[in-house]
Amino acid sequence: MLYVGIDLGTSAVKLLLMDGEGKIQKIVSREYPLYFPHPGWSEQKPEDWYEQVMDGMKELIAEADKSKVAGISFGGQMHGLVILDKEDQVIRPAILWNDGRTYEECDYLNNVIGKEKLSEYTANISFTGFTAPKILWVKNKEPENFKKIVKIMLPKDYIAYKLTGVNCTDVSDASGMLLMDVKNRRWSKEMCEICGISEEMLPKLYESYECVGTVKPEIARELGIPETVKVAAGAGDNAAAAVGTGTVGDGMCNISLGTSGTIFISSEKFGVDKNNALHAFAHADGHYHLMGCMLSAASCNKWWMDEIIGTSDYGAEQKKIGALGENHVYFLPYLMGERSPHNNPNARGTFIGMTMDTTRADMTQAVLEGVAFALRDSFEVAKSLGIKIERTKICGGGAKSPLWKKMIASILNLKVDVIESEEGPALGGAMLAAVACGEYKNVEEAAAKIVRIVDTVEPEEELVKKYDERYQQFRQIYPACKPLFDIIK
Repeated sequence: MLYVGIDLGTSAVKLLLMDGEGKIQKIVSREYPLYFPHPGWSEQKPEDWYEQVMDGMKELIAEADKSKVAGISFGGQMHGLVILDKEDQVIRPAILWNDGRTYEECDYLNNVIGKEKLSEYTANISFTGFTAPKILWVKNKEPENFKKIVKIMLPKDYIAYKLTGVNCTDVSDASGMLLMDVKNRRWSKEMCEICGISEEMLPKLYESYECVGTVKPEIARELGIPETVKVAAGAGDNAAAAVGTGTVGDGMCNISLGTSGTIFISSEKFGVDKNNALHAFAHADGHYHLMGCMLSAASCNKWWMDEIIGTSDYGAEQKKIGALGENHVYFLPYLMGERSPHNNPNARGTFIGMTMDTTRADMTQAVLEGVAFALRDSFEVAKSLGIKIERTKICGGGAKSPLWKKMIASILNLKVDVIESEEGPALGGAMLAAVACGEYKNVEEAAAKIVRIVDTVEPEEELVKKYDERYQQFRQIYPACKPLFDIIK
């Protein structure tokens, strides 16, 4: 049988066709526009997502035996707010995960409602990207739109709704809304009251690998697939990527070097750090995970290469980098503010330590190291909870760089496992569809059979020592700069 994974990203949707043994048959990508109506705002039209998903799906299965398509599932950009009216029409463009307009609402939630209450209700505190503050923003700034709301959903769930007619979400994606009681995997009545919404507006909660329904007859006809095709709930992009990299079960770790950067630790038990520096979310495997999310990771390198030094040959620039662990230049990678562990939308990208003999290569090295040091900030929080991790998988565009993997291995003192097929959320979505259809009995079995490690980058003892000294200096820079970030506009 064949399974479709749909990765609804911020710049494009990636569709993947996988057979029952985990072999990838075809991958198709479709882009759609991103809108920035005001500085710090970020929006997309849900209708654009659906149009490109359907168009991409037709190409994906054009040469396949369509009668063999058994299941569809998703990985999707998290936290975005999609609101529908009583006619099932989208009320306004979706407000995305990287939108920073909700600082007043976050301040209200964290400081008036209080972080302790939020953590008690949802296991998390408010970040500008989360969905609940977006709902409050619509309530406060667009009251006419707020009055029209009948359904609230997340980006990938809009696609599931269009395919099946079922208003559904999964526990991993819902964990990032600040509306779910993560520990007990149910909606928080208290958070619904705080946001002025009813539980009926929210989608029904499912585990990521559960079937929510089958495709509507008209969808089946348009795509030429059976009406029996099952649609599974899917997962938020990071949880779906974790499934696609085999980061399931207890004590597994994955680092993603994409536009944003994450360190993702799966756990059978629920846990929260005392400062809520890491997100405590439900996982797509039926258990839990901790996640540190930095807003700018590989995008820092892209910015430095494309915008500042003006080159597209990233590899050539990295070849100029000499001695590791000896750079005197440091870079704070907060080009979009920062989430984990600082939760500071005012944080800014910062170079420090330059002298007259600083070279272009030193600056490039500082950018790569700064991202790795910032990932270690979140990793240190996880270690403070008594979590012991010795190795990590790695994925994302930045993971294609051998040098960056070497840095990460020694800066975090972890063995870095490289996997054969780095298709992230799209592969995770297809795997969840296969579990929903009974091809595998659970997510762990699917991961064990499908995910293969092809290389391991080991930390180098001497480099670990050097980088530890550098990290101790790096971690002092943000607290020193923080008062300035509050006044630099």
